[in-house]
Amino acid sequence: IAFAVLTWMQPGITLVALVLLFGVYAVADGVLGVWLSISHRQGNPHWWLLLLWGLVSIAAGALTFAVPGITALVLLLYIAAWAIITGVLQIAAAVRLRKEIEGEWLLGLGGLASVVFGALLVWNPGAGALAVLWLIAAYAFVFGVLLVLLSLRVRKLRPSAETRAGAVLVPPGRPDRVRGRGR
Repeated sequence: IAFAVLTWMQPGITLVALVLLFGVYAVADGVLGVWLSISHRQGNPHWWLLLLWGLVSIAAGALTFAVPGITALVLLLYIAAWAIITGVLQIAAAVRLRKEIEGEWLLGLGGLASVVFGALLVWNPGAGALAVLWLIAAYAFVFGVLLVLLSLRVRKLRPSAETRAGAVLVPPGRPDRVRGRGR
């Protein structure tokens, strides 16, 4: 809940965290893409598409860490460019892989979603930054409230310390023996 309130009150701090989180995600996505392309290049003439996809993601992550003080506008345009490029590469990979795998349309649909997402960010980057921060804050607030409510319910179920100690030391039906001793 405190995170949500801080996000609403101090969006600049949240934006720095968002920048770093995007960098981690892009690098991880890129490393997995490179690994996938290399491990499946045997007999696949289009493995280079996955490799290019992975390298673009690694480059996007590296640039994010190299210039962490970028503004929200630049970050969103940067994310938009990354989404459009990787989306186009995913669509191309889906087209190339249509005879080799089943369900390739899901990869193509995912690529289309990336392209649309990137285009929307280019079209209105200011609203995109604010929407992303407010969405993160709203999620954190709702999740925090739910966890507090859960903790209150769980607390009512917790037995007292004496009850727990007695249950551990004296097994039910055998008050003369301590648990773990005897036969």
